[in-house]
Amino acid sequence: MNLTGIIAVSGSPGLYKVVAQTRNGLLAESLSDGKRLPVYSTDKVSSLEDISIYGNSEDIPLKDVLKMIKDNLAGAEVPGSKADPKEMRSVFASCVPEYAEDRVYTSDMKKVFTWYALLDAKGLLDAEPEAAEGEKPVEKTVSASKAVSKVKEAPKTSAPKASSKGMAKTQTVRKTGG
Repeated sequence: MNLTGIIAVSGSPGLYKVVAQTRNGLLAESLSDGKRLPVYSTDKVSSLEDISIYGNSEDIPLKDVLKMIKDNLAGAEVPGSKADPKEMRSVFASCVPEYAEDRVYTSDMKKVFTWYALLDAKGLLDAEPEAAEGEKPVEKTVSASKAVSKVKEAPKTSAPKASSKGMAKTQTVRKTGG
């Protein structure tokens, strides 16, 4: 299971895959419909690799939670977002028995089940971790964006020189004209 580059954006439903890095943030593509979304540095973004569920003794990484759900359900449907909260809690408890019942809310379970269904539909739960291949495109886009930003910076430094010459010509015209 490879969750690198998959993010959740606060205020936007669903999950997104990071496509490129821009000067102001990221460019993300929705896993559900393929639409691209600019994610700015002011937006609240959570990487699925960094998310964990409260456990009784220690936090359980989301990657492990999704694996437990997959192993326990064995191809069965996960409860939908409109399912009864009691049913959702019982299914979650059977899949992840070590979770802290008093700290994990039904809304958290609903979100995990929704993410699981989306990742399963896209086949991302079956993929083996390919760190070498998964990270290379991100590095290429980062270096490409840095190269683009360097190219864009060069004309900006030459622009003030042109404007200062324009001011000198204006001052000269005023002196001779008046």
